[in-house]
Amino acid sequence: MNRTASIFLAGAAGAIGRRLCLLLLADGWRVFGTTRSQEKAAMLRALGVEPLVADVFDAQALRQAALAAGARIVIHQLTDLPPGLDPKRMAAARERNARLRDAGTRNLIAAGLAGGMRRLIAQSISFAYAPGPMPYREEAPLNLGAPDEAGGINARGVASLESQALGGPFEGVVLRYGRLYGPGTGFDTPPAGGPVHVDAAAQAARLAVTRGAPGIYNVAEEDGAVSSAKAATELGWRPDFRIRDG
Repeated sequence: MNRTASIFLAGAAGAIGRRLCLLLLADGWRVFGTTRSQEKAAMLRALGVEPLVADVFDAQALRQAALAAGARIVIHQLTDLPPGLDPKRMAAARERNARLRDAGTRNLIAAGLAGGMRRLIAQSISFAYAPGPMPYREEAPLNLGAPDEAGGINARGVASLESQALGGPFEGVVLRYGRLYGPGTGFDTPPAGGPVHVDAAAQAARLAVTRGAPGIYNVAEEDGAVSSAKAATELGWRPDFRIRDG
């Protein structure tokens, strides 16, 4: 196997993951994508992805999946959120997401290194900054001292994910995505506070495969909340990127 031609995509069946699969396959990559569901594995296979059924909290299964992929590039697009961010289900989802960002990221990194990972691209969020001057840039502090439980849970999960992604023996790239909208997200129009279309989010990960120094990049439309100037300059990212389906 030509290891440099393979990508291990964790969360391939998610909103961003599905769109990213299309882009990576079009670029000629051999994509190994994880999902927890046999049904979604069939969907990924139909796209041309080589599906690997594994739960991020099952360290041994994840390691076996990463060894099967043997990829130097690993992309972390794992989330656990309800459709349309259903308010009735978000409290539990925040707890699950925080655990995923902490323990799940730890398992993924260990598995990726076992499989030969040299570069990690990890999904984060751009709406966990502490209140301060806007637009927020990457050096602004996270809201770790948030007085509300939801904000604190988000920020602590993000801090754990990012410190792991940037602190290992590999090139770590963190993409702080804005508030998602577009196909598969449950939102058709851009929300306020730094939105990003799911296709543009996927494009940022695609660009980070071959571009950009290790570090953090905001990835959101410019509406005064978040500055994505670094991603535009160093990755060549554009917020108006869209996939032409069909």
